[in-house]
Amino acid sequence: MRSLIVFALTLLLAGGVSTAWASERVEVNAESPRLAVNSRGVAMVTYRARGRTFHTLVWGAINALPPSQTVPQVRFKFDWSGGWGSRHKLVWKTFKNRCGKYDGPALAYFVTACKAPDGSYWALQAWQPYLPHRGYPPWEPRQTQWELHVSHWRGPIANLDVYTDWAFGGQAHDLFGRLTYDGNPVYGFATGRDGSPSDRYGRGLYIDTFNSAYGEGWKRETSTVFRRGSGAFCYSFWPTTDKTLPGYPNNQRPAGNGQRYRITVEGPGVTPIVMWEGAGLHNFDPSNSADVDYERSRDALFMQFLANDKFCPSQR
Repeated sequence: MRSLIVFALTLLLAGGVSTAWASERVEVNAESPRLAVNSRGVAMVTYRARGRTFHTLVWGAINALPPSQTVPQVRFKFDWSGGWGSRHKLVWKTFKNRCGKYDGPALAYFVTACKAPDGSYWALQAWQPYLPHRGYPPWEPRQTQWELHVSHWRGPIANLDVYTDWAFGGQAHDLFGRLTYDGNPVYGFATGRDGSPSDRYGRGLYIDTFNSAYGEGWKRETSTVFRRGSGAFCYSFWPTTDKTLPGYPNNQRPAGNGQRYRITVEGPGVTPIVMWEGAGLHNFDPSNSADVDYERSRDALFMQFLANDKFCPSQR
């Protein structure tokens, strides 16, 4: 699988209005974040970062659209000046919160959430997308940054289905699955040189492994993208030399299969981050009928998701 690292973008406007490329991200390493929503459907995220307090206004988007090469994906508008850039007044000083108690679905990386007067939900989540791959210890400050995301939705959130099995005739541990939203697969139409999505429909998935050859606890394994058309993915654990790490090509890392796995994905459009977690498998035993039957059933499911894909079926 191609590896990717999503590098943190520096927020440009301490004052003024912007439409964010990463449509849910508000800030990195934000302290004491709070969320409010007024009767007009505008959210305000208050937090401290870089030595000052921000009252960031967020508006203009909800949910997500299915993948399209002609219709732009929904995205928020942001005003980091607290209203001066977009409304020529300091809206934050008179902002009246009308958001009530949250009663929506459980969210990963939860910071806070609330239910707006129109019945829609707003939420803040914080997570670490920049950790080094293959369980390698961070060596740069940006790799440990926490991203603060805001989301706005009504109805069900994205659904991430993930399955464990073996690949290459049982030689490797394997993960596969798909991301859907509102019954549609989630995928983008292009990737950059580093393998990351280069359009607003694309979404990366971040794979973590627990108690693996990398050591105790959770470690970042890698990140990849969902396959165009199917919204599916496949990933096999192998010893590898990763060009994103120091010492390449002489720093081979062991296979990172672990006792447990988790996968994190930014929801499509402006919907919440979703996360899957599940147990790993033992090594495949071809003389064990239970292992053979399990692998056969998983292969059938794999082909439902990825039969028309040119890359993933080669791993079976």
